Amino acid sequence: MDNSEAVFHNKFKERLTNRERQVGIWSNLASNISSEILSFAGFDWVLFDMEHAPNDIPSLITQLQAMKGSGTSPIVRPVWNDVVEIKRLLDIGFHNFIVPFVQNVDEAKQAVSAVRYPPRGRRGVSVGARGSSYGYTKNYWHKIEDHIGLVVQVETLEALDNIKEIFSVDGIDGIFVGPSDLAASMGHLADTGNPDVQKKLADIADMCNKINAPVGILATGGPDGQKYFDMGYTFVGMGSDSGLFRNATSALAQSFK
Repeated sequence: MDNSEAVFHNKFKERLTNRERQVGIWSNLASNISSEILSFAGFDWVLFDMEHAPNDIPSLITQLQAMKGSGTSPIVRPVWNDVVEIKRLLDIGFHNFIVPFVQNVDEAKQAVSAVRYPPRGRRGVSVGARGSSYGYTKNYWHKIEDHIGLVVQVETLEALDNIKEIFSVDGIDGIFVGPSDLAASMGHLADTGNPDVQKKLADIADMCNKINAPVGILATGGPDGQKYFDMGYTFVGMGSDSGLFRNATSALAQSFK
């Protein structure tokens, strides 16, 4: 069996490179049922969060399996910019990454190194992992690097000063802004709606568009997401499964009070 077409087709990366608008959703519930529902809802991508959600390797495998058959692209945010963790995520079949808290060129190069095999990188070699369809995908090890989508997350004032240099690193496909951490670094903890934060977010989108860098962000819902598209962001997460579930169940309960 040769699964090459499925493995080497990365729709998210293709559309990212073309700077097409993509609408996504965050997945925090660590549930294959939730992931399956999200994957058929019509989003372009679903991000599985490990940094701030209880997703782990075994649960992520079942969630990837649940998404098969949908046209939605899976993305993962690892806990940290760590070569060992990223290796394990590649091995279970992730091709798209948003790597958190990248501050400078050296850290961007570290992320690139983690998704590339030697001699260009530091990814460990397994010849029978799920990522290569357990070895059934022909030429996986020689071709997969061209089909990895790597986005780095900038979330501090220091990182913003280095965006142009970070995006110039070979292997970086896009920039993602962490609005909550950015607001905290500006002295506005848990207040992303602060006018100074919102102006900074608009400036970042403008800066990224000037250097032709695809730029993404996480919104708190549809109107907030549209605002970011209007600012110039090209891929936007419209909230999270946990947030949607909380809001819907709370509203239902309150409607009967």
